Amino acid sequence: MNENYKTIKELADELGVIKQTIQYHVKFLPTKNRLKNSSGAIVLNLEEQRFIKNRLTKNRPKIDQKSTKEPTKNRPKKDKEISINNVLLEQLKTKDEQIKSLVEAQKQTQNLLDQQQRLALQDKKLLEEYKAENDSLKALKIPSQDTKEEQANSQPQEELETLKEQIRALNDKIKGQEQLNNQVSKKWYQFWK
Repeated sequence: MNENYKTIKELADELGVIKQTIQYHVKFLPTKNRLKNSSGAIVLNLEEQRFIKNRLTKNRPKIDQKSTKEPTKNRPKKDKEISINNVLLEQLKTKDEQIKSLVEAQKQTQNLLDQQQRLALQDKKLLEEYKAENDSLKALKIPSQDTKEEQANSQPQEELETLKEQIRALNDKIKGQEQLNNQVSKKWYQFWK
């Protein structure tokens, strides 16, 4: 056929609209001299093409090609899908952040528990050492009944006083360690409460 003739699809592509828009305007053309190409598709001559171009420019403001090719019914669905996807992505990000913070909290609590256990073992060892020292000092302090008088006369009063002070100091240390142990166990208990 002649180069002046165009199919509906060719004209739609040239104008950047969908075929249905061109077909709508073809309805207003006279049908008596309608031409078809060898494959049976309707072809439009130059006058018909100008008529459709004029109708398109008069009836509509300029719209970019992308929006004219996409039916308006589908646009809100796509916008909704995009917004839903954005919301879901945001929720996933917040969940990831929450999971990370929970993992960090778990690591911190595990570290605190390990520290508490190490301190408890250390305190237990110190208490055993202090008790052993205390027992050895008590053994030195309490002589047998027969030799009490001899030792009292032979030992100066100052040495006895220093031994008593050492025993009191050790007893105070033991009490302090027991209080510290009680505080540590109370802190641990209140930590999980």
